[in-house]
Amino acid sequence: MDAPLNPGPLARAPLLVLGFVALLSGALAGLARLGWGVPNLFGGLAVAHGPLMLCGFFGTVIALERAVALGRAWAYLGPLAAALGVVAMLLGRMPWSMWLLVLAAAVLLAASLDVVRRQFALYTFTLALGAASWLLGNLVWTLTGLVPAALPWWIGFLVLTIAGERLELSRMRAPSKAAVRTFGLIVAVLVASFVGVTAGQDWAIRVMGLGLLALAAWLASEDVARRTVQRKGLTRFIAVCLLSGYVWLAVGGAVLAWTGSLLPGSAGYDAALHALLLGFVFAMVFGHAPIILPAVLKVLVPYHPLFYASLIVLHASLLLRLGGDALGVHELRSWGGMGNLIALLIFIANTVTAVLRGRVNVNAPRAAAPARPPPTL
Repeated sequence: MDAPLNPGPLARAPLLVLGFVALLSGALAGLARLGWGVPNLFGGLAVAHGPLMLCGFFGTVIALERAVALGRAWAYLGPLAAALGVVAMLLGRMPWSMWLLVLAAAVLLAASLDVVRRQFALYTFTLALGAASWLLGNLVWTLTGLVPAALPWWIGFLVLTIAGERLELSRMRAPSKAAVRTFGLIVAVLVASFVGVTAGQDWAIRVMGLGLLALAAWLASEDVARRTVQRKGLTRFIAVCLLSGYVWLAVGGAVLAWTGSLLPGSAGYDAALHALLLGFVFAMVFGHAPIILPAVLKVLVPYHPLFYASLIVLHASLLLRLGGDALGVHELRSWGGMGNLIALLIFIANTVTAVLRGRVNVNAPRAAAPARPPPTL
């Protein structure tokens, strides 16, 4: 039997760092695709923009979070393989990167199924479906070399993972049986649409869009964020991130349902993918980072109102980008892409600053307690 293993923060940090290297490399590669001048290394990675962001960053971070939660030695092979896949991609060894990411997804799926075995519930099953989607997407990409063919499954990986985690937290409000059944039906529709897209069915993309719209409505109505947004500080910030992210989930779903197409290079393709994978997913990242980082790295991330800066820039730049898509104005889309990168840089800077501020607060000597005044008679 595998003994529990919980490597310390110093052992986990390099994996997380490589995940963020993938994030920034993928973002710069995306700017190259939009016509911005970037260093040659990142310009040469333009074709790897999606894999770096979706598999390199999110794959590493999600696999690491799952390994920490499971606390088993073999589970850490997942984030390790994903991080090595990032290195291989940056070195131009794409076949090696593809198979390493397949391995990472397989380990994540095994870890997720182990969780299901221990605690069978709709949310653990949904998380396992998300991991299976990543594995299928990676296999499709590896066997065909076509990123667009893998995209439906990669979208499923992130959407189902987030939905499963939010369903778990919604248990604090105990959603009704009807709400839980509705959630299960939405997940089933989404998975069927992913299969349909891979099989080349004309109806599948519109059904995917409708499924994403339904999921956005479910999350907006059932998530505890509807109540916590009325509080203050970090609690309100997280709720604002979640609720605004659900708006972008609905926008992405609406674009897919309207266009019925994921044709690379089209305006609808750019709008749908970035509404989903930037607006929705990164709003979730911004909101969950103050919770995930303390769990993974054992550091404090004290809240500061400046956290809102990255969220505001993200939403504003996405509006600019989608406006460019709708109007067919490349300059707007290009500047929107630059704003997307700026939002990510602000997020990273705020997070690093918060961690340093947390370390200072922890290490600062505590002031001596004032002397208690003598009792009065």
